[in-house]
Amino acid sequence: MNRLVILTVGKTHSGKTTFAKALEKEMLNSVVIDQDNHAEFLHTYYEKLLPENGPNVIKHSITQTIVNYAINETDCHLILSNSNRNQKGRIQLLELFHAKKFTSIIVNFNISDNILKERVRNSQRDTSVLRTALTFDEVLRRQQSEDVKVPIKGEADHLLTINHENDVQLVIQEIKHIANSQLN
Repeated sequence: MNRLVILTVGKTHSGKTTFAKALEKEMLNSVVIDQDNHAEFLHTYYEKLLPENGPNVIKHSITQTIVNYAINETDCHLILSNSNRNQKGRIQLLELFHAKKFTSIIVNFNISDNILKERVRNSQRDTSVLRTALTFDEVLRRQQSEDVKVPIKGEADHLLTINHENDVQLVIQEIKHIANSQLN
């Protein structure tokens, strides 16, 4: 069976986790790997191990261990629910999956900043998992100021875009169609 890897790309509160959970429910034999869960786990049980500055190496190590296990020890489709906004990082990650014969899909969340601001303002998400910002509003402001290259055609085998929450179900159906076409 040719497996899929689905990478979400988007700013905070763009709907990546909600999408990933909905896709997991509808796509047989799939699993969501979400770095927010790893950050929450570390914050809850291993706060003293978290680095004060620089990259969160321990979080990335946990994620990499889970990804490696899922690749080598399961036959699951993988849904990587992270921001994945760094093009170089996306390409390196996709190279790993292509070497393992996965079909890759990037789902780019192109949600307007006005909608994101509203979602952040109304958010009930726990901010304790944030290390380098105090609020999600601060995270969003940083992301808005970053010079990030949006995913382009050819980065992955398939590039799908969500511009509005109405697109979510259409993109899920497209991914299911891609998965089903791999069976033939």
